[in-house]
Amino acid sequence: MIRRNFIKQGGLLAGGLLLHNQMVKAFSSSAVEDKITVGVIGCGDRGKGVMQMINELPDEFNIVAICDVMDFRIEEAKKQNPSANYKVYKDYKALLDDKSIQAVLIAVPLYLHHDMAVDALKAGKHVYLEKTMTFTIPQAENLVKVAKQYPKQTLQVGHQYRYSPLYFKVKEYVEKDYLGKVTQIDCRWDRNWNWRRPVPSGLSDKVINWRMYKAYSGGLAAELLSHQMDFINWAFNTHPDEVFGTGGIDFYKDGRETYDNLQVVLRYNNAGMIGNFGATCGNAHDGYIFKIKGTKGAIHLLVNDGIYYPEPGHRKELETVDGVTAATKIEWNKEGGVPILKEKLKDGTWYALKDFYKSITTKTPPASNVLTGATTAFCVHLANNAAYSNTVQNWKNEYTLA
Repeated sequence: MIRRNFIKQGGLLAGGLLLHNQMVKAFSSSAVEDKITVGVIGCGDRGKGVMQMINELPDEFNIVAICDVMDFRIEEAKKQNPSANYKVYKDYKALLDDKSIQAVLIAVPLYLHHDMAVDALKAGKHVYLEKTMTFTIPQAENLVKVAKQYPKQTLQVGHQYRYSPLYFKVKEYVEKDYLGKVTQIDCRWDRNWNWRRPVPSGLSDKVINWRMYKAYSGGLAAELLSHQMDFINWAFNTHPDEVFGTGGIDFYKDGRETYDNLQVVLRYNNAGMIGNFGATCGNAHDGYIFKIKGTKGAIHLLVNDGIYYPEPGHRKELETVDGVTAATKIEWNKEGGVPILKEKLKDGTWYALKDFYKSITTKTPPASNVLTGATTAFCVHLANNAAYSNTVQNWKNEYTLA
């Protein structure tokens, strides 16, 4: 790959944003239709966060109803947009009975995802379902079956990397062989925090801090590492064949059941790669790390930033002008890398919601759909099984979805 083609095809230094074909399609114009009316089920931190993103898309969506079993969550959602006149529900099934609502955002504890998504599809609603798609593998398999019964309705899963311009470029680097043969993936999502929220009077710890209990949560693997697992599935068109894991409640001896320290290894035999995925609640120095390492180069990612580091031999190849004396000079940083994108990015949820609207109005599947969501749910469930049981978990043929 000569330097001229690297600049032209990779778009590393171009002023405009060059996107993967799928990204271009996601934001291409479509027929103008009325706003999609939305009901929000779950007004916790994530629910309110997505509501903010929806409110940044006033031409596409209009939130008309909110639902939560806790009064203080309802009040928090109202305060976020005081001028709104939301219908308020405490029973999500009553919200689903509201014929004025076309789509629902489901942002509730993981163990509730499956039943609410099934009920929403049966009620004729389009569904934006937060990640991880389901709590268990059987739930994921069943939701795939149910979704196929309602092909005119969109079911989108909240894995935002499939919509981010940065991660589209990374996928493009993989496809165009800028990294060479990738063998290693290193991911971390670390914090120095107990992950615990205050429990209001009259409510239980399990209701507020559900992420810490096995009956309700997939823990660190589901809440954090599922994003990177999903991206690897997508970028390499793969899935793990073997899953190893370990972890423990190594610092916060506070009654929690899900691990505060987790490391899982996913072996992709079909791609010849090892993926290391780890998270701890005991140290925040590394924060978010996502490294993809190949024989020609590596990519180091933050949530909204990325650097490409070519291997020494490949760097010389990129610097070959090949007779194009006026070629743009590659500006390496002090560590020998070059930014993947220079543009300032929006929150990944914003891009995901744009595709949600397009999927509904053009009747086309979203990039993060029930099949891709199920595949990642399988990965998360296998990772937790491996870590909690100290066993090697193997991919089964029925997990490979067509």
